[in-house]
Amino acid sequence: MAGPRVSTTASGDRRVRRTRSALAHALIELAEERDLSRISVSDVAEGAGVSRSAFYHHYRDVHELAEDACTAMIDDLIDSVPGPALDSAELVREAIGSLTAFFDSLLGHAGLYRALLGSHGSARVIGHLRRRVAAVIHDRLVCADAGRWPERVPHDVMAAFTAGALVGVAVEWLEDACPRPSAEMAEMAWPLLNAHYRVNESGHRAPP
Repeated sequence: MAGPRVSTTASGDRRVRRTRSALAHALIELAEERDLSRISVSDVAEGAGVSRSAFYHHYRDVHELAEDACTAMIDDLIDSVPGPALDSAELVREAIGSLTAFFDSLLGHAGLYRALLGSHGSARVIGHLRRRVAAVIHDRLVCADAGRWPERVPHDVMAAFTAGALVGVAVEWLEDACPRPSAEMAEMAWPLLNAHYRVNESGHRAPP
């Protein structure tokens, strides 16, 4: 299918951004009320105040819009992912606060995240979340590195492993309808994540 014809003028670009933003906002609101599979193009277009033809000018279907909206939200929440804190009490508090913000962000749009990150979700969105989390963790590992990390556990491997663990916990929480508060999830998840960082120069866990 050919892609949409998008104006290259500044006013055209602004119109595109406004329309896409309105469509995403409408979908996010609808996703909190009903399953994604029960949301139609007409529902979204009506909520955004645009025509069905305007919707199809930008997206093939509701699922493609949902993927765009969800990846944009992931980019907004990704700075909440903490890096290593190790034994600093102040950094541990900051890390747990960051994790709480991460879970809060997921909770704020739980319906859409659940639909796209769950067992029947979008490989594009799941992959985007994992890659973005891994990239942030990798950068923070590099910044924190003072010769602590062994060559046998490269930063990219540690980042991918930790990102997979965090995403797995978050997805399970969403699929279970978020049974625990965000702060409690952060308190429980942080020691597990920080354990991945506690590596001595021989490549084994350092003692607590």
